[in-house]
Amino acid sequence: MKANELYEVQNDKIQRKKKFCPKCEGAFMAEHEDRLSCGNCGYTEYKNK
Repeated sequence: MKANELYEVQNDKIQRKKKFCPKCEGAFMAEHEDRLSCGNCGYTEYKNK
């Protein structure tokens, strides 16, 4: 992924667009239709419907 897909600048501060994995500090979580998952450790969070 390109950096502009992961981060954006708002009010002179860098904001990340995607969530970090709570277990693997520094790894972004992949966003699927019904869940967020970490490709590094396999941690998964399901979205509420």
